[in-house]
Amino acid sequence: MTTTIGPLHVRRSVFINAAPARVWQEFESAEQVMSWLNLGHTIHKFDPHLGGQADLSVDIDGEQRYFGGRVLVYEPGRELTISSQWQPPNDWPVPTFWTFRLTGVYDGTLVELFHHGFERLGADAADNLAAYEAGWDNKHLLALRDIVED
Repeated sequence: MTTTIGPLHVRRSVFINAAPARVWQEFESAEQVMSWLNLGHTIHKFDPHLGGQADLSVDIDGEQRYFGGRVLVYEPGRELTISSQWQPPNDWPVPTFWTFRLTGVYDGTLVELFHHGFERLGADAADNLAAYEAGWDNKHLLALRDIVED
């Protein structure tokens, strides 16, 4: 099942010189995911399987803010989607989503990260999208590429 990416989303991507099966190995355990995603975030728990839990936090203006959710899609070699909801008191009315999508291209893999579902936030959608568009960089995907291509 491929996740539908809504119209309001942040997209970052990287091309990795390795087959999708090799890249996916870095999504198969909490330790592997932490080695590249734990840059700027703190991963407290990550169960990479359908229905697993992802608990993270990030420091914003000196305050540790917690967020996370369930693994909604886990398709080895193709896609990982998790829900992302801030914990109170900073929670949203509904969660947004993170989708990592792997697509074989030539002899390598296009890895895309989508943070999506902002349209679900109603009147706050535009401001949230703008903030996340400015905040997401490519360091996580570049770290993933360095691990796989090393």
